[in-house]
Amino acid sequence: MSRITLLDGGMGQELVHRAGDRPTPLWSTQVMRDHPGLVAQVHADFFAAGATVATANTYAILRDRLTQAGIEAQFAALHDRALHEAETARRAHGAGRIAGAIGPIGASYRPDLHPASDAAVAIYREIAALHIPRVDLILCETVASLAHARDILAATVPGGKPVWLACTVDDEDGSRLRSGEPVTEVARIAVGEGAAAVLANCSAPEAMPAALDAMAGAGLPTGAYANGFTQITKEFLKANPTVDALAPRRDMGPEIYARHALRWVAQGATIIGGCCEVSPAHIAEIARRLQTEGHSIV
Repeated sequence: MSRITLLDGGMGQELVHRAGDRPTPLWSTQVMRDHPGLVAQVHADFFAAGATVATANTYAILRDRLTQAGIEAQFAALHDRALHEAETARRAHGAGRIAGAIGPIGASYRPDLHPASDAAVAIYREIAALHIPRVDLILCETVASLAHARDILAATVPGGKPVWLACTVDDEDGSRLRSGEPVTEVARIAVGEGAAAVLANCSAPEAMPAALDAMAGAGLPTGAYANGFTQITKEFLKANPTVDALAPRRDMGPEIYARHALRWVAQGATIIGGCCEVSPAHIAEIARRLQTEGHSIV
């Protein structure tokens, strides 16, 4: 049986649902500002469900997003608050690791908005510098293109903490990134640039097996954590939507999602969890299934 790292689920959507507020372009960052302590409670619930990693609520704390809202001056303070909430939950739980999350510049699922390499590396390096003293690993999330992968690894790997590269793949063809480029190539970049693991994230559960197959030859630990959205099609993305425009699937309850996750383990994945619309109940069911099948959760 395998030793499995069990990630948490989707912090952003979980916060939005619990707060009951109308989503804004700042997404989970806005909820954290308006409801102090709620982020720590979500972390605590994921830990209680069996997760061994708390992914800090830092995905959307990027200067471009804060500037649009007129709060760029709060950049460092918001990262500090998100990391503090994760630290608070871990201290109360008594165990677990913290991952500093870094999301895409511009918008999720939009590789066309990724800036020139020099600018991107500088943006990601600034975030990594805030995280590295306080986290156990850096989680580069929703990486949608080869350029994005190269730039974020160039910014984060030199910091000395393990870096996990998580790529968002085409919901209709998991062997390709949202950019259309092959997952096999992003796995090669992950090896060459010093990533400690390569994962697929924030894509349909059904797309993950093809992504894992494409990553398998890299020689790195692999993993997957899918979302529970209805399919993110290329036509949908042309409208330049925000996450709040996406609808949750009605056929992705904890039992069904856990069934997907255990299939990824059978393929060789050793890092699994959930992304948007994956709740503590989903993680608890994965933990139960892993233990029933004799796997160790680490």
